[in-house]
Amino acid sequence: MTNIGNMYGPDFTFLGIPRCDLDKPDSYKGADVVIVGAPIDSGTSHRSGAKMGPQAIRMGDYLPHDASRPHLALRTDALQKLKIFDAGDLLMPGGDLVNSLKVLENATEKISKAGAIAVVLGGDHSVASADVTGIANHLGKGKVSMIHFDAHADTGEDQFGALIGHGTPMRRLIESGAVRGDRFLQLGLRGYWPDDATFKWMASKGMKSYEMTEIHHRGMKAVLDESFEILTNDCDGVFLSVDIDVVDPGMAPGTGTPEPGGMTSRELLEAVRRICLELPIVGIDVVEVAPAYDSSDITAILANRVVLEALSAISFKKSGGKYSPTRNILDRD
Repeated sequence: MTNIGNMYGPDFTFLGIPRCDLDKPDSYKGADVVIVGAPIDSGTSHRSGAKMGPQAIRMGDYLPHDASRPHLALRTDALQKLKIFDAGDLLMPGGDLVNSLKVLENATEKISKAGAIAVVLGGDHSVASADVTGIANHLGKGKVSMIHFDAHADTGEDQFGALIGHGTPMRRLIESGAVRGDRFLQLGLRGYWPDDATFKWMASKGMKSYEMTEIHHRGMKAVLDESFEILTNDCDGVFLSVDIDVVDPGMAPGTGTPEPGGMTSRELLEAVRRICLELPIVGIDVVEVAPAYDSSDITAILANRVVLEALSAISFKKSGGKYSPTRNILDRD
C-alpha cells in the first residue's frame, strides 16, 4: 500500500473533495486533477518540519470544507467544475528518502498516465526530483519544461555529501534528462547561494534564472512574457514548482530556510494564476511549508491559496473563458 490517507494527524481531504486510491484506477477514472501528499522532510538542510506541510495545506482555510470554492475574479468553482480527487498521503518513512521518492515518482507517473494533472503537496523540495520525473516518464524525457519559484536555485552538486536533498533536485532533473536545462526557468532567487561553480554549471546547461531584484525592477509581467516563449518551445507540457520560501518571510514565515527580500503573496498568486491560464500545465508541487515555524497559519493559508489559484485558472481555461486583469469584476460576463 502506497497511499494511506493522511500520514500525520486526522484523515481528511483537500477542502472536502472526493477521495481516491492510486492503487485503484477506477477511483480516479476521468480525473482532471489528482492531489497527493508527499510528507517527507529528511531532505532538509536547516530546519525540518515540512513533513507536516500536506496536512497544513489541506486544512489552511477558514471556510467550511464543502468541496466548493467560487473564485471571485475568474467566476469559476474549480472544485465543482473540475473532476478533482485527493489520494491522501503517500507512505514516506522519514528514514528512507531514496525509496520514498521512488514511491512519489511512481505515483505521479500513474496520475499522468490517467490523463490527470498531479498536484503534489510537500514535503521538502527534494520531492521535485521525483514528481517531475514520474510525469516525464510518461510524457517523454525532455518534453516537460519547468517553471520554478524559489529563493534558492536548488542546483547543488551535492548536499553535505549526499546527492539527494532539497538543495539538489533541479540538478538531478537536468542531469537525468527528465527536464532540459534550456527549458528550465527560475524566479525569485536571492540571498547568498549558490557559489560561482554552481552558477557556471547552470549557465552551461542553458538555465534561465531571475533574481528577485531583477523581477522587482523589470516587473513580473515582463519576466513572465519572456519566460513563456521559452517554456512552450519544443515541449508538450509545463511543470510548476512553488517553494513557499519564494515569498518574503514576513508573509510566509512557516518554512525551513527563510530568506528576506522575497515576493509578496499577491505577486505569487497573480503569477500562478497567469501561468495556469496560459500554459499547458501537466503537474504542480507546492513545497517547504513547515507549520511549526508559522505565525497564525498564514503560510499554510497562502500555500492553500496557491493550489486554489492554480486549480481555478485551470478550470477557467478549460471553460474557454477570456480573462482580463484590468477589467472590473462587475463588468465581466
